[in-house]
Order: sequence, then C-alpha cells, then structure tokens
Amino acid sequence: QVLVVESGGGLVQAGGSLRLSCAASGDTICISAMGWYRRAPGKERELVADISSGGSTNYADSVKGRFTISRDNAKNTLYLQMNSLKPEDTAVYYCNTENRYCSGYLPTWGQGTQVTVSS
Repeated sequence: QVLVVESGGGLVQAGGSLRLSCAASGDTICISAMGWYRRAPGKERELVADISSGGSTNYADSVKGRFTISRDNAKNTLYLQMNSLKPEDTAVYYCNTENRYCSGYLPTWGQGTQVTVSS
C-alpha cells in the first residue's frame, strides 16, 4: 500500500504564503500522478492542482498564477507553494496519489491539513 502524510498547514493573513508538503511511503513505485485537493466548509471537495509522473501540471482556475505544485520523485514528496493567499482559500487540503503503476491499487488520500486565511 501507499501512505501519505501532509504537513505545512496553518493560519496566515491574506496575501501571505504557505508551503504544503506530502510525504509518501510504502509502495511508492506504484505512484503515477499526485495532486492536492481541498474541501472548504459546506462545499464539495475540489481539485486544486495535480502533477503527472512526468511533471505535467494542471491547476484549478481559482489558483492559477498563485499556487505552484511540484514533486521530488527521489524523496517521494509532493509540494504546494501557495502565494497571495485569500480568505476563500481556507479549507482542509488533502494529498492524493494515483497508484496506476500497480495493478489493483486504489488511490491514496492523506488525513488533510488545515489552511486558514484571515482577512
């Protein structure tokens, strides 16, 4: 199985920055794409950004130009650099791995890390 643990959340003022990390362990050779999702209070979970094993990235329109996703395959770690944060970015952020390189492996989700942006 693949396990992930997020870190780096916290409380920040609007306009500030945070960097989230997601450390993967276990059968990491199974990991293909990785991504960050978030769930704001009273809303559905939504994709923030994802990155393929080859480094291709995809962003939600709401974070384009402010957030940057990256991964260090040697360290099995995913990052999300969040700049120019807004109160509407307040949410629990979840790390996800798509484990398509191994047959029968389901996607992995972390426990989430809270990001709170004050106005």
